[in-house]
Amino acid sequence: MRQQFVCGQIARLASDELDLDNRTWHIPAERAKNGRQHEVGQSDLAMEIINSLPRFVDGHYVFASTRDDAKPAAGFVYSKQKVIDHMVSAEHWRLHELRRTATKGMARLGIPPHVADKVLNHQSGTIAWVAAVYTRFQYREERRAALETWGGFVERLVYPDRAQANVVALHGS
Repeated sequence: MRQQFVCGQIARLASDELDLDNRTWHIPAERAKNGRQHEVGQSDLAMEIINSLPRFVDGHYVFASTRDDAKPAAGFVYSKQKVIDHMVSAEHWRLHELRRTATKGMARLGIPPHVADKVLNHQSGTIAWVAAVYTRFQYREERRAALETWGGFVERLVYPDRAQANVVALHGS
């Protein structure tokens, strides 16, 4: 069920939820896992993917399963299998685990846990109990920076040649 929800949240990404100018995805409360509206900043890699997608005249879903854009993407089995094919010993995992991977990866990259919790729209997390009542700050810029850092890390994994292209050799005189 959880896997279907996470996939559905992405699959049902509607064009009007994206603010391309501000690189932000506004997830409405009725589609958020915890029932609270959420704002997700988009990394360079995410924007590259979004901008590479075909736009339909009456575009509703960003990831459409039909040419008329009437249905959201479905059936992530093929995509999941492509990921498995590139991994070592990863036959038994669920798509929802990508959230855990991102959280763990952000921690590895030095992103504070409370920011990663906000990225995932967790109601409770590292800031709990009384502190959660008083800490209402949304960490928008920190979340955006965290996703940019995570996106850059993923990009270097997926496209190692791009990282090489950005390196300039310095030679002594």
